[in-house]
Amino acid sequence: MSFFNHNAKEIHCKIVYYGPSLGGKTTNLQWVYQETAQDQKSKLVALNTNIERTLFFDFLPLNLGEIRGFKTRFHLYTVPGQVVYDASRKLILKGLDGIIFVADSQVERMEENLESLRNLESNLEAQGYNIKDIPLVFQYNKRDLPNAASMVDLRSQLNTFNAPEFEATASEGHGVMDALKTVSKSIVHVLKGGSTI
Repeated sequence: MSFFNHNAKEIHCKIVYYGPSLGGKTTNLQWVYQETAQDQKSKLVALNTNIERTLFFDFLPLNLGEIRGFKTRFHLYTVPGQVVYDASRKLILKGLDGIIFVADSQVERMEENLESLRNLESNLEAQGYNIKDIPLVFQYNKRDLPNAASMVDLRSQLNTFNAPEFEATASEGHGVMDALKTVSKSIVHVLKGGSTI
C-alpha cells in the first residue's frame, strides 16, 4: 500500500490502469501526462519488450490537500492488456492503492472485458487483497463508437461492485480526468481513515 517519505513529507500512492488489450489504458495515461503541469510530474517511462508494454509516471496534484502535513504523490501504471502477460500484471499490482478498470465499450469486446476483470480479481486475491476493499473506478471507454454496448449492459455485467463509473472517449480526453480524480479522492479518503467510497 502507500509509502511514506518522511524526508520529503510525501505519501506515495499507486494507481493501476487495468483492462483488456487495446481498451485504452495507455491512451488514458498519455492523456493524463499531457494534461499535468511540467513541474508536477516525472518523466513518462515506457518499459517495452517486443511483446508487451507497460507505462508509468508519477505526479503531485496540488488540489488534493495534505494528510497530516504530507503531500500525496500518485504513481500511475498500466498493465499489459493480454492475459498471457499475467506475471507482469501480478508484479505491477504489488503495493497498489487504487484501480481504474478501463473497459472497451464495443459489444464484441465484452468477453475480453469479463476475462480481464476475472483475472484482476484472481491476481488481487493471490496477493491477499479483496477487490471490494480497494478504491476502484470503472471507465467505459470508446463510447464514441457506433458498436458501443449500452451502459445498462456494461454496468450489469462488469460493475457488480457498485463502484463509481464513467463514460469515456480517452482519445479525446473525455472521462479521463474524472476517473482519475475519483479514484484519487477515494485513496485519500482511505488514507484519512475512511472506507472505500
